[in-house]
Parts: sequence; C-alpha cells; structure tokens
Amino acid sequence: HHVAHDELCERYSQLLPDIKQLHNLYHALRAARKARGAIDFETTETRIVFGADRKIEEIVPVVRNDAHKLIEECMLSANVATAKFLEQHGVDCLFRVHEGPTEEKLENLRKFLGEQGLELRGGTQPTPEHYQEVLAQIDGRTDAHLIQTMLLRSLRQAVYQPQNEGHFGLNYKGYAHFTSPIRRYPDLLVHRAIRYIVRNQPDSKHVKTVEGVEPLAQAKIYPYDMAALLAMGEQCSLTERRADDATRDVVAWLKCEYLEDRVGESFKGVVSAVTNFGLFVELVDVYVEGLVHVSALASDYYQFDQAKQRLVGECTRTTFQLGDDVDVKVVRVSLDDKKIDLELLGVDTGSNRRKRTEKKSFAGKKSSSMPRKRPARKFDQSEQGSDDQSAAEQQDKPAGSVRTKPEVKSKPKKDKSPAKKKLSKKKKAKLAEQKEVKKVAAKKKAKRKKSPVKKVKGAAKKVGKKLFGSND
Repeated sequence: HHVAHDELCERYSQLLPDIKQLHNLYHALRAARKARGAIDFETTETRIVFGADRKIEEIVPVVRNDAHKLIEECMLSANVATAKFLEQHGVDCLFRVHEGPTEEKLENLRKFLGEQGLELRGGTQPTPEHYQEVLAQIDGRTDAHLIQTMLLRSLRQAVYQPQNEGHFGLNYKGYAHFTSPIRRYPDLLVHRAIRYIVRNQPDSKHVKTVEGVEPLAQAKIYPYDMAALLAMGEQCSLTERRADDATRDVVAWLKCEYLEDRVGESFKGVVSAVTNFGLFVELVDVYVEGLVHVSALASDYYQFDQAKQRLVGECTRTTFQLGDDVDVKVVRVSLDDKKIDLELLGVDTGSNRRKRTEKKSFAGKKSSSMPRKRPARKFDQSEQGSDDQSAAEQQDKPAGSVRTKPEVKSKPKKDKSPAKKKLSKKKKAKLAEQKEVKKVAAKKKAKRKKSPVKKVKGAAKKVGKKLFGSND
C-alpha cells in the first residue's frame, strides 16, 4: 500500500503541491460547513458489480473518502456562488429550494425521538442546527443509522422554482444547480442566464467580458418570464422524481434477479421500515430489502404504532420495531412485481403456527374417525321452524327407525294440450327470472341498510375465523 502511494506521488509530483493545497481548502470548507450548521447525513450508498454473464455478481457499499468529499464541497461552493451572482444582477432563474419539515412530519418525528430519549429543539420551526444537535447526540449509538433515517424522512423533497427560499438541509440562503454529478435541464437554464448577464452587463464588477463582443437580446438568449420559469420548475421537479423512480425500479428488478436463485435461503436482517401492512427487512451484507407481510404473522393480530415505529400483537404483546435484528428466509421472488417476500424465522409465523396447530389437533383426537366440528350455521326463521319440527319428530321415533315422508294423495293428472304445455314453460321461466331479480334487489337493499355495528361484527367474525378457526 505504501509502495503504491509513493509511486503515485512520484508520477504526479508536478501536481502534488496543488493537490495538497486543494486538500487544505477541503478542510477549510468542512470547518465552514460545521460552523454553518448544515445537516451532515452519513448514508451508505451501494454499487452493483456485474459479472461476465451481465448479471449481478455482488452488491458492495461505496466508501466515501476525502477525495469524494473534496469534489462535493467544490461543487457546493460553485452552486452557492451562482445563486448569489444571479441575485446580484436581478435575473430571474430556477433555484434549488429545500424547505423545512411539515408540521405533521415534525410531530411524528418528535414522538419517535421521545421514545428514544432524544429531543429536537426549535418548536414549530426547527433549524438545521437543531437537526445537527440530534445527530451529534446519537454518534456512537448502535441505532444511529436508523434514527438518522427517520430524521431524513421527516424532511421535504427539494424542488426547482424561481422564488429563492433557501436550502434547509445545506443551510444556504441561496442555492442553484450550476454543476452537478449529472447534467440537468435546470443547469442549462442557469448557464443561459449567466451568459445573458455576461453579454449584456459588461459594466458589472462581477463580470469580465471579452472586448468587442456585442450584446445579445434577451428574447434570443434568455426568453423566459416568470410564468415560463414557474412551469419549467414544476416540469423539472416532476421529471426528476420520475427519473428517480425509474432508477429505483431498475435496481429493484436487478436485486430480485440476484435473489431469484436463492429462494429458501436464510439471512440475517435488520428491520429498516415498519408499516401497517408489514415489516421491510434489509438483508445484512447483501443490501437487498424485502417485505415480511403482516399476514405472515398469523400468531396474533398486529396493530401499527406509528409514533414508535413498531407492530404490536394484541394478545401476545409481541413487538417488531425499527432496528430489530431478525433472521429471515426468502420465500418468494417476483421479477414482474419487483418484490421479495420474506418470512421471519424463530417466531410464531403463519406456516410454523399451522404445523403446531395440526400436531396439537392430532394428539388431542381420541379417534381418527371422529368427525370434525364445524361452526354453527345461521338459518332464516322459515328454515329454523322446519328444522325444529323435524328434530321434534326425530325425538319421538324409537332408535333405529327410519323417517319416511308423509303420504300425500295424488291428484288426478290433467290432460294438457301441447299449446298449454308450451305456455306453462314460458310462464315458469318468467317467474324464475322475476324471482332472481327480486333476490338481487333484496341483497342490495340489505347491504345498504347494514349498520356500522353489523359491519364491525362481521369483520370481527372474519378475524376470529382466521385466527382461531371459529366465528365466535
């Protein structure tokens, strides 16, 4: 390692003094960033490594060193300088705006932090410094990355707009995209605005214009009014989200393909998100996320506690919360839906619960020929009356007797002509059709009149049948 370092220094000896000076600049910019109070999130980015067959060979974390951070700080400085330049010359343009958290997200965040023994100061309008205070408090904690994730989720998404409202995350009063890792259309608009200023305001102390260059009309070089900039800001923000979604879809498909051949394998995982429909678990050292659906946790009925980011069992009080270490098994991978289904191991899930229930039921049976009990069925009053009558008749009969139908005197058959017989069939068909229509109408009427209490009772019976095999 040291030999390779010495070789590089020797190869680029002419550039080495400038590189060292640039590194010193980086330390100065980082110190200014800290004094400014910008939020400094440390997230783990991943890189997909493809094999010779053009399939994923492995997914590895990207380690950011001082070289990456140096380039990032230089880009930030250029973007801030651009925003100041545009404002100094009074030219409307698209700024990169990042507002603070909404009241709802702020309330949810404070509830979560309170459960972790943390506090976010600042009242209804916290500043980036207050966020950075929380990040400093969690430094060294095992759940630091999860708390950081919740802090990040509480912030709004940045947008493009002509009104400069500052950048909350970076704690800048003005920020524009002059340069970025990928070229975007807002960057091009900013370049056009700068060119218009350079060509038409040569007397500005911030501009150095080449001698002999004639001014350019705004209609030719920068023909955008406020209405056009508003429309382009919305369009650029929308296409940015769409591009991010497309990237996530492609990566999700590739990750599904990566795990398609590993169905049935077990992995260590960490609960990365909790929702009302289940747990998202990130596989350790694999950097792939899958879902444990709440229906797979059939041992109990789980309630979602949003403030504490957890699922709580109503009967067993078993909890699954953000940051829990779990063991999971890959049970299904769908390339079409780009979804990975997982099952928790070592807990009372749907599949192993059924196995234990079957063992208990077989052990408790006295005889294999015993009929299985079924829940009682409800009848209409007319059905109930006939059943009660037949039951009374059966009790009056001695054991072993056979129940027979009462004799009915047969009526003499009438001689029907072919014409009458044909008319009778049509009448029967019409009556059957009318009866079916009335039946459907009655069902619709009963459904409309169904009270909320009955709906709740019906839902409770379904849950009872699912959990315990009974409507009670």
